[in-house]
Amino acid sequence: MPRGKQASGSLPESKVSDPEAQARQICLRLLTLAPRTRAQLATALRRRGIPAEAAESVLARFTDVGLIDDAAFARAWVESRHYSRGLSRRSLSAELRRQGVETEEIREAVDTLDPEQEAATARGTLARKGYPPGLIFRLIKEVLEQEDSPEAFELDPDQYLDPDEISG
Repeated sequence: MPRGKQASGSLPESKVSDPEAQARQICLRLLTLAPRTRAQLATALRRRGIPAEAAESVLARFTDVGLIDDAAFARAWVESRHYSRGLSRRSLSAELRRQGVETEEIREAVDTLDPEQEAATARGTLARKGYPPGLIFRLIKEVLEQEDSPEAFELDPDQYLDPDEISG
């Protein structure tokens, strides 16, 4: 590489020695591309070799000033993914968990979904996928019959908010 030139995406020499400055630049670059959770940014900083203390300092500051807001991220994610892809509360919860969002923030975000809208979305999604109403009815009937059997499992709608807590 010619003298005085930098590799694409690399930091100026003066900033490399300051891990907090490097962490700020990495976070700002990532946040410019798309909203991120605190956990996603922490992972990115760790992968780039930013010391934990510098990473935590920058993440805390960015959270304090509102550049990182996991609750807002979760609400936007739920709205976007539910309406664009027809995802259920359970699916949205699992996706948010993988993004590093805390359980309480997930619960608050999925609670913003109107139950009637969720039912309408489910109906529309099943219809778009080509499932006939008769098949859907048959499957629902089978589940209800299982509930009436002695060895049936109990359905608790809240258990589907946290796939890790489902008992079988």
